[in-house]
Amino acid sequence: MSEQRERAVSVDVRDHVDNYVGGRWTTPEGDSSQPVVDPATGDELATVEFSTVETVDEAVQTADEAFEEWRQTPVVERVQYLFDLKTELENRLEEIATALSREHGKTVGEARGEIKRGIENVEVACGMPNMMREGSGNVEDVAADMDEYAVRQPLGVFTAITPFNFPAMIPLWFLPYAVATGNTFVLKPSEKVPLSSQLIFEAVDAVGFPDGVVNLVNGGADTVNALLEHDDIEGVSFVGSSPVAKHVYETAAEHGKRVQAQGGAKNYAVVTDQAAVDEAVPNIIGSVYGNAGQRCLANDVVVGVDTVYDDLRERLIEAAENLTVGIGLDEDTDVGPLITGDSRERVLDLIDEALEEGAELVLDGRDFEHPDEDLDGHFLGPTLLEGVTTDMEIAQTEIFGPVLCLADADDLDSAIEMVNSTKYGNASSIYTESGSEARQYRYEVDAGNIGVNVGVCAPMGFFHFGGRKASFFGDLHAQGEDAVNFYTEKTIQIERWYS
Repeated sequence: MSEQRERAVSVDVRDHVDNYVGGRWTTPEGDSSQPVVDPATGDELATVEFSTVETVDEAVQTADEAFEEWRQTPVVERVQYLFDLKTELENRLEEIATALSREHGKTVGEARGEIKRGIENVEVACGMPNMMREGSGNVEDVAADMDEYAVRQPLGVFTAITPFNFPAMIPLWFLPYAVATGNTFVLKPSEKVPLSSQLIFEAVDAVGFPDGVVNLVNGGADTVNALLEHDDIEGVSFVGSSPVAKHVYETAAEHGKRVQAQGGAKNYAVVTDQAAVDEAVPNIIGSVYGNAGQRCLANDVVVGVDTVYDDLRERLIEAAENLTVGIGLDEDTDVGPLITGDSRERVLDLIDEALEEGAELVLDGRDFEHPDEDLDGHFLGPTLLEGVTTDMEIAQTEIFGPVLCLADADDLDSAIEMVNSTKYGNASSIYTESGSEARQYRYEVDAGNIGVNVGVCAPMGFFHFGGRKASFFGDLHAQGEDAVNFYTEKTIQIERWYS
């Protein structure tokens, strides 16, 4: 057995996937199941049983029964559980990161960073006593002997349906804010990567939240729909592809629920001749090839403006050629595998279609074979296409793979037109040392997250995560002040006293 494979199979991961309902671990009893497969080795790590409609109902009812007592728990006491959760997650960081790398394929360094970003949201939610106070306010003497107040109140049971690409971070976009504001919570993680959630909920269990406040159900599409249609779910959070986000938004809204549904993306980065190219290139490479391109903030189309294009092209090719592809647990790996064989085939189809439409293949990672023959993974080497134009499918479709598309523009105005040509509006970045160029870009680009010399413009936990056009369905986003508004309702209270 090779050294890399031996290291992978020696990692202790959970071989059984359970639900967590009412403070107890239970095994789903549905008729459907799915293996959890290491995308780097092809090894089966576990089997996830899909929860039935009845199991979902039990979880929601348990959360609903816990709501009244939890909402009456003072907010300063509620956040004490989050302080403890932060400590538990930090103590378990390496264990979670290792399991995350094994089930997803991302590098262990990326896994550590992801968990830290999730913990950041727990930290922010610990400030909920102050966050709920802001914006509420009160006015004395609105009329003779009359006072008026706006009081934030929780609503009940909320659920989050989270994706495969950040299985440790994204649940923590929602869980801390939901419970800190006084609601109870049910998580449905991606069935492709349920092991990270198992470990996060082991931390939840160790903290000792009151039974029913925080719950976990595993499953597939039927489980999701059961949550979307359940009468006792007040609101739904979702992150995933735009077609599914649209389905979640429409179905949940039809059933009278609040919805925040983050969809797909098509992000462009623009490099002008005023850019510090030495600093821009590694930043772009990290944006495009990090997480094997499987993130909604990847700037996978890079537009070189005017005279910078040729120099930028050569530097990007050289940097991409030097990336190491392999198993995520190897500290030297830069690019891990794609999540499934189907995902890899989808990316290959997009590359082939781009070539048919006139793009040129500058760096070809399609036939990448890992030197370790024991690794039977879904690897795709770093790939770079040039001559990409906005009418090509690959310029309009989220790739979700390690593929960089190069395009050129005569000036910044033309580049901005290219950026805004897609139906998505998730993120975009500009590389420039010109303040006027940066300001024009920030002002004119129609995207919810904009970076200036920042390739992955992921907001800190105390800002909301942006998204526009087909990248987001709803009104209030995840994180920050938007999260507080999503999980609470302001009740107006008007008082007059006669004695």
